Amino acid sequence: MKFDVNYLLREKLLARIPASKEKAEESMKASYSWLDEAKKNFSNKLFKSSVLTSYLGIFHAGKAILFLDGFREKSHFAIARYLESEYTKNGRLEKKWIELLDYCRDLRHQDQYRTSFIVTKEDAKKFIESSENLIKEIEKLFLSKMNG
Repeated sequence: MKFDVNYLLREKLLARIPASKEKAEESMKASYSWLDEAKKNFSNKLFKSSVLTSYLGIFHAGKAILFLDGFREKSHFAIARYLESEYTKNGRLEKKWIELLDYCRDLRHQDQYRTSFIVTKEDAKKFIESSENLIKEIEKLFLSKMNG
């Protein structure tokens, strides 16, 4: 199935809004704040919480791009599909980052909704590292859009 912007809008997974550098900057700051909280959770051996807060960092980084482009997500799924449609197809964001975003979103979903979900220290550490790498990649897009 093709998840382009028109499909996401038609299915109400995205909504058009006025593009906002201010909201985008706030969202990027929130991204790093959540990542910092994930690291604190990890240090305190709160591994499940570190997964959730790491994901929130990714989520807000993705939202920053949407705000710059004049969209608001109505679904976590829509962020990955939007970035894939608008940035992977033109080579501005490698497919591996979309795959990582989908993987992180799925783990966050399991963490939040499954009662038997277990996160080891090693899992949490890898998740935080992956999240930080993904946030940095999205930040590159963010900075190029802000400066270009």
